[in-house]
Amino acid sequence: MLDFIYYPVSFILWCWHWVFGHVFGEASAVSWALGIVFLVFTLRAIMFKPMVKQVRSMRKMQEFAPEMKKIQKKYANDRQKQAQEMQKLQSQHGVSPLGGCLPMLLQIPVFIGLFHVLREFEPNKTENYFFDQQGVESYLAANLFGARLSNWITQPTEELARFGVERGSLFLVAIPLMILASALTHLTARHSVSRQNPEAATQQTAIMNKLTLYIFPLGVLVGGFFFPIGLLIYWLSNNSWTLMQQHVVYQKIDREEAAAKAQAAEKRSTAAPKVGQKPTQPKKATTRKDDGPADADSAPDAPATGTTPDTTPRPGQKPQAGAKPRQPANGKPGGTQVPGSRADRSRKKSGRKNR
Repeated sequence: MLDFIYYPVSFILWCWHWVFGHVFGEASAVSWALGIVFLVFTLRAIMFKPMVKQVRSMRKMQEFAPEMKKIQKKYANDRQKQAQEMQKLQSQHGVSPLGGCLPMLLQIPVFIGLFHVLREFEPNKTENYFFDQQGVESYLAANLFGARLSNWITQPTEELARFGVERGSLFLVAIPLMILASALTHLTARHSVSRQNPEAATQQTAIMNKLTLYIFPLGVLVGGFFFPIGLLIYWLSNNSWTLMQQHVVYQKIDREEAAAKAQAAEKRSTAAPKVGQKPTQPKKATTRKDDGPADADSAPDAPATGTTPDTTPRPGQKPQAGAKPRQPANGKPGGTQVPGSRADRSRKKSGRKNR
């Protein structure tokens, strides 16, 4: 039913066992143990980019956690509206909850596939997915300090007798692996929890932190009594990779955020005025007090010869010195008068009378 998982997992294990089998021997427990370890490294390397996206998604969600709390408080009695607003807020920040859970979900089928493949290494079997009869016999013959990779502590006595393994040897090999795997699970969870933003803490977050810090490591420790030794090696190497990967990814993200903050601070410092310096304002265009424009190129055309220049002040412009208000025909004041023009008229009138 799950052959689409079992075959790829067994193929990767077969490839790595073939590589290390040429170095340490085909039936060597070291070859098989390294094959399982590098199976984990291969799968985790494939999922490296999704894991980085998961970390970035978690960091973004922590940044707008106060806004999420406001939505939860505002729509506490309307779960449907609360879910809609949450989705809207997450889409605005480019965060997908499924993207954050994807790397964890992808590890589940890998764990199930490897568990099944290792359990299928049994005596008198002629094949195990990509492994032929010779590969099955090679795995069963691998001896790790008196224990077989396909055995587990609570395995029935008659089955252990078929492998020629004593339960005491299983304890000596399995118990240290169980303790190390459980401790690494706790350290990985503690490292992840320490990176969380305290402002983003909620009741659900506190529950999940307790589960990852204590319940999951305890589950690994208890489950070790029922897991084959090969699967304990897988769990130990998987948690080792996770802890190392978290350390590297978090450092990289911290450097990126520090560089972004430094760049933003530099932009603000260059835009702000220096200490003791007055902020500069854009200069306004200045105009001359006289009628003429400031620039010769922008001056209006000169009036035609023989015509009286228009000395009427423009809107907002002061009248010229010596200019008097013009007396229109109706006798009302208005406009300006060119000096000397009234005297000329009086001379003409007086001349006519004299004649």
